[in-house]
Amino acid sequence: MSSLFDHRFEHPAGSYKKIFETCEDLSEPLPATVTGRIPTFLKGSLLRLGPGLFEVGDEPFYHLFDGQALMHKFDFKNGQDNTSVYSLFQDIYVNAITEKRVVITEFGTCAYPDPCKNIFSRFFSYFKGVEVTDNCLVNVYPVGEDYYAVTETNYITKVNTDTLETLKKVDMCDYVNINGVTAHPHIEKDGTVYNIGNCMGKGATLAYNIVKTPPTQKDKSDPIEKSKVVVQFPSAERFKPSYVHSFGMSENYFVFVETPVKINLLKFLSAWSIRGSNYMDCFESNESQGTLFHIAKKDPGEYIDLKFKGAPIGMFHHINTYEDQGFIVVDLCSWKGFEFVYNYLWLANLRANWEEVKKAAMMAPQPEVRRYVIPLDEEQGKNLVSLPYTTATATMHADGMIWLEPEVLFSGPRQAFEFPQINYKRYGGKNYTYAYGLGLNHFIPDRICKLNVKTKETWVWQEPDSYPSEPLFVQTPDGVDEDDGVLLTIVAAPGSQRPGYLLILNAKDLSEVARAEVDCTIPVTFHGMHFS
Repeated sequence: MSSLFDHRFEHPAGSYKKIFETCEDLSEPLPATVTGRIPTFLKGSLLRLGPGLFEVGDEPFYHLFDGQALMHKFDFKNGQDNTSVYSLFQDIYVNAITEKRVVITEFGTCAYPDPCKNIFSRFFSYFKGVEVTDNCLVNVYPVGEDYYAVTETNYITKVNTDTLETLKKVDMCDYVNINGVTAHPHIEKDGTVYNIGNCMGKGATLAYNIVKTPPTQKDKSDPIEKSKVVVQFPSAERFKPSYVHSFGMSENYFVFVETPVKINLLKFLSAWSIRGSNYMDCFESNESQGTLFHIAKKDPGEYIDLKFKGAPIGMFHHINTYEDQGFIVVDLCSWKGFEFVYNYLWLANLRANWEEVKKAAMMAPQPEVRRYVIPLDEEQGKNLVSLPYTTATATMHADGMIWLEPEVLFSGPRQAFEFPQINYKRYGGKNYTYAYGLGLNHFIPDRICKLNVKTKETWVWQEPDSYPSEPLFVQTPDGVDEDDGVLLTIVAAPGSQRPGYLLILNAKDLSEVARAEVDCTIPVTFHGMHFS
């Protein structure tokens, strides 16, 4: 066991730049060279999704989230000897490549000469027919018996998990009042999917809807067609929704954290007439709002009109949310302050020399793993949190607002614990002990971390010039303990003879179990899933 900071790596050689470069898609699976022993219980495939194409023709993309989607798959066949890797650009973007130019506006790249082809067009139904980005590069998840690749717009893309071909594009707007859904749904044991997105609420005011998609239907009909809104959260500002990347769900409650990072729709409307506007231009921060915490009952869906507030944070990923003795415990990866972290994810920043990368990260919001505790019963003036194991507090002010102060579970200067995962099948929405994450060193992913959220103990896996991705937890079939299982991560090792590998770690202590190396370049990936 080692602390996350005992071995802080420096990267003066800059080999991390390679993970932000275009790599070729494979038309045929490649065999992998295995060292160690792949556990026999690992069946099926690991799917990973991220940007793989960073320019079209001579036109570069500018932001990390603009790269065109590349999906990779590692297949586990007969355990030891037959692991193969297969990667493919999603064919959604054939039109971008055939025209040799960027044809749809992405996060930080403008598509000339048509700046109104943008993600926000869905906010204004009278602009029907405007092309919205369908570059599904963030995550992949199951709906019924199908798998969908997703980003943060209204489009989700059905994928053939054998060939990685895209089968059809689905517009969620056809079924529910939603402008876009997140790439981080919650999935219950029976296959029910919950997600959140912003929408036009009553009186042309923005709101946020939780959408429920049922599991596989007996009559084999498409569950997506039966999606419905179960509860609506209000928006703090009428025309400025907060940027939403994920939400919390316990056994009986939804938790929505409304951060001060806003999408300014009016700014976007006026920007349409200006050549060269892009998605990033439309973000702004409300410096006085702080962070608002909303809760709602799950079944039946009902918004609970209590005002919970905390200091300003940026937030992308919830870790876990659970109920305990009349409280909701909310663990999340935060970035302190109201500035938008995506401002630091321009490709020019990430491809800079190491000293420049560090300099930029010094100015960015600082990362922290935090635990907030929301009381379901309130009483004025004193700390309402009586859970013995946390220092998080909740205090009611005279105006009825309840101020939340977090407990810090992990903090290190410019060292983030991000892209968190847990033993979701057994402990999602329940009191848990372990979180696994990708360690970002000044935004460069260079280690895998494990955190005991009860004792704050940490473990780390790290190798020089090796850049892993989000670790996915797979339970040992007969495992008893919460951390009986393995972590799967894909590592880019640009300087090596075989520059990419699937790494399997023992989830107990992050010791290496096996690796499967392939002779192909692997770019940065965001999220993914393992399925058997």
